[in-house]
Amino acid sequence: MAEKMIPLSGVVLDTPDPRGLADFYRRLLGWEIVADEDNWVSLRGPDGSSKVSFQRDPDHRPPRWPSEAGQQQMQVHLDFQVDDLEAAQQQAVDAGATLMDWQPQKEGVRVLADPAGHIFCLFLPGF
Repeated sequence: MAEKMIPLSGVVLDTPDPRGLADFYRRLLGWEIVADEDNWVSLRGPDGSSKVSFQRDPDHRPPRWPSEAGQQQMQVHLDFQVDDLEAAQQQAVDAGATLMDWQPQKEGVRVLADPAGHIFCLFLPGF
């Protein structure tokens, strides 16, 4: 018997400020807010198949980048494919992202952190 596929519909990020982090990703991605509560905010992509949500966690600690023994470790990061790396990086920084000092790949990929410290990457096709 074939196993039924279970589609991934979204990702949830912890943050002390769900509305603030949702606003950052709204400006970065252009996605619309589809749920807005004190402890939970969700954005949905333009085709409706994916969403990213933000839940309040007053004890959220940003991960260390690069990782360091004994420090908060990154559990997951988001990847965004872009056509113009420099323009996308500037858009992210203008929205509130921080370009990370350590960039393991010199060309085609940029590592940034969102305002809550979650790591994400911008990358060109082929990387």
